[in-house]
Amino acid sequence: MTVLEKLDAPGGRAYVFRQDGFTFDGGPTIITAPFLFEELWALCGKRMADYVTLDPVDPFYRIRFNDGEVFAYSGDPDAMRAEVERFSPTDVSGYERFMQLSQELCGKGFEELGDASFSNFGDMLRVAPDLLRLQGQRSVYGVVSKYIRDPRLRVVFSFHPLLIGGNPLSASAVYGLIPHLERRWGVHFARGGTGALVRGLVELIRGQGGAIRYHADVEEILVHKGGAAGVRLTNGDNIYADIVVSNADAATTYHELLPDAVSRKWSKRKVEKARHSMGLFVWYFGTKQRYENVGHHTIVLGPRYEELLKDIFSRKRLADDSSLYLHRPTNSDTSLAPEGCDAFYVLSPTPNLSADVDWRRHAESYRRTIEKRLNDTLLPGLGNEIVTSRIMTPLDFKTRLRAYQGSGFSLEPTLLQSAWFRPHNQSENIKNLFLVGAGTHPGAGVPGVLSSARVLDKVAPDARCFA
Repeated sequence: MTVLEKLDAPGGRAYVFRQDGFTFDGGPTIITAPFLFEELWALCGKRMADYVTLDPVDPFYRIRFNDGEVFAYSGDPDAMRAEVERFSPTDVSGYERFMQLSQELCGKGFEELGDASFSNFGDMLRVAPDLLRLQGQRSVYGVVSKYIRDPRLRVVFSFHPLLIGGNPLSASAVYGLIPHLERRWGVHFARGGTGALVRGLVELIRGQGGAIRYHADVEEILVHKGGAAGVRLTNGDNIYADIVVSNADAATTYHELLPDAVSRKWSKRKVEKARHSMGLFVWYFGTKQRYENVGHHTIVLGPRYEELLKDIFSRKRLADDSSLYLHRPTNSDTSLAPEGCDAFYVLSPTPNLSADVDWRRHAESYRRTIEKRLNDTLLPGLGNEIVTSRIMTPLDFKTRLRAYQGSGFSLEPTLLQSAWFRPHNQSENIKNLFLVGAGTHPGAGVPGVLSSARVLDKVAPDARCFA
């Protein structure tokens, strides 16, 4: 098995940036369903605990509203009930009914169907009645609003699709499974950062006799007699294999890496017409002081919710206001910054590159807007404390990570772009070509990507070459 990596180090979206003594995780920062990692190590005859330590985070998030009120979101049912009651006593019973639905959705959508292959439409027809019974045709926000009346609590329990590239106003209610998934298995932090997980996986691959080749940018998947036969790199090298597994963005795989004549099911035209997830603006920065009152994960909500989501997903407009996800890993692990310092990662959802935004021109002004927002809310005096800084825009996601339209999470997780409707884990018409990652079933997020590998293990147990 050979893993081909475009960048100079492993990780892809989970690449690690080291700068001025600070360590920044490039992408995923929230680890849920850790049993999937444990299962992966066990399949190789190893123990994950010998490679990586996962520490629980409590609370999972602090959700700060624009008026300064904070909701502490955790996995403790009693504490959560108390938080809901503090915000809206009349919504406690509705919240409990919603969490019961979330449990049912998790059982069906994640535990039962998360590693189903959905290789034919009959698979979809068999589960359709259950999905309809569980209101899968509705949006997450719509279902939450059915049970909860307080507008702030509607935000608290509907924002989760944003963690996997979905619009809460249109993502299928199936993704309402996430609150229960988090409650059941917790939210965790990899000691040393997500990069520690990446390093552990590299050791695991090498321990199984696999190899990783860096600076290996795939230009084309070679197709011979209707089947994948290997890949051609941008440097002209051909690498031949019996099986090719693409962990690239599924849209990029079909739009850029395959001749249009052979990718009939997902033609370039179909990829272009599909709905792709939002873009991400990510600012990594280090401060020379520690902000001890800031937790590990904080969601900083702006003045708008529904209208901001419409700007991002529908109107494709870079809004003047924003809602932010602020990650402070040094809350849990001080080794990620020099002594007495803090490392931060702040993420703002934005339109993807289908919007008319010139990020070369707007990036710094947008960063300054975010800096002011953080200075005015959680990080007073921020401008005078920054000692290191770097940014990623949707344009970087396109050029560095080859994300189609610079989207942060591949295809948007709508009902008609989920399960059978998503690019299949086994290519519909190209033999020996398989897909894993955020763009195939079941979707984005760490549990989704790992579950796509579980599907791969069923449909291509002898996979030997990864592109």
